[in-house]
Amino acid sequence: MMIKSGRYIGVMSGTSLDGVDVVLAAINDKFVAEQASLSASFPIELKKRILNICQGQETTLSELGKIDRELGTIYANAINQLLQQTGLSSEDIIAIGCHGQTVWHEPDSETPFTMQIGDNNRVAALTGITTIGDFRRRDMAYGGQGAPLVPAFHLAVLGHPTEKRIVLNIGGIANVTALLPNAYVKGYDTGPGNMLMDTWVWRNKQQAYDKDGEWAKTGTVNQALLNMMLNDGYFKRSAPKSTGREYFNMQWLEQHLAHFQLLSPEDVQATLCELTAVSIVDQVKLCGGCERLIVCGGGAQNKFLMLRLATLLPGIEVAPSDKYGLSGDDMEALAFAWLAARTISGLSGSLASVTGASRDSVLGAIYPANIDKK
Repeated sequence: MMIKSGRYIGVMSGTSLDGVDVVLAAINDKFVAEQASLSASFPIELKKRILNICQGQETTLSELGKIDRELGTIYANAINQLLQQTGLSSEDIIAIGCHGQTVWHEPDSETPFTMQIGDNNRVAALTGITTIGDFRRRDMAYGGQGAPLVPAFHLAVLGHPTEKRIVLNIGGIANVTALLPNAYVKGYDTGPGNMLMDTWVWRNKQQAYDKDGEWAKTGTVNQALLNMMLNDGYFKRSAPKSTGREYFNMQWLEQHLAHFQLLSPEDVQATLCELTAVSIVDQVKLCGGCERLIVCGGGAQNKFLMLRLATLLPGIEVAPSDKYGLSGDDMEALAFAWLAARTISGLSGSLASVTGASRDSVLGAIYPANIDKK
């Protein structure tokens, strides 16, 4: 079977909650070509309400349902804005791959589950385009972590027959994909990416993120705090593994900071940046190293974090994915456009070697567009 060739749209809102990325791509069996993109921000109040759920605060089914509907509308409006921007109509698009907003991810409990919200019925209804969502739960039904799902896409677009490559995505959570010649693909979450840094800079400076890591650069890493955080059991676990905001959140950070109450805010920020860098580097080394570390996601824009990665990995080229023709900001949205193409074509989108599932599987639920009779 082959991928159904044509235009697809990918929609991603990640754990950083910094907005919605929408990408238009031409996809077939041989290539994925980005044609247009846009980013839409969340209203601040909606972001706060989503954070309340993600961090384990009590909520109601009414609140959950309202946020689900609002997100569906935001996704649809962003998609329609992209169509207007490109002069395309709904008939020009084969399908939308809409990841949705993860509000809870618990793959290791006695009853593993994951939950993404953002009503795909509204997306399909308001855009007039077949929409595919709920990508993660099929993999979990086969015993997998449901994450990460992007490594299959990394293999398709960045794999190399002889070169050892690792793709690093630094979103709210950081994850690696090991693309090593003549080996099964490995991929998993390494731990916090931007999430804790963003949370701390928001609390102290009311900024959404630490631009270029400039604030972190003014602080000094506290080695005792860093060692305590790195001693967390998640970092010692072997793959497959995945995590999210329900684990690495402000409460997690406060538990550690309780032992270091005299630290300056900038020293905490510097230590959180180093936590992200060291936890990634440890896993790069555990994978056997590489010749190229290809970085995507918002963290690739953090110049200080990129410098720390390059310093801790001498002899390895550390470069953004843009150098290889793939936008680092749009990588995950592109991946879900590609996964939508796989699903609509009846092809598997997951890699059991990555997620720990019993098999590769077709992913997602399909919400067909209505076909109006003329």
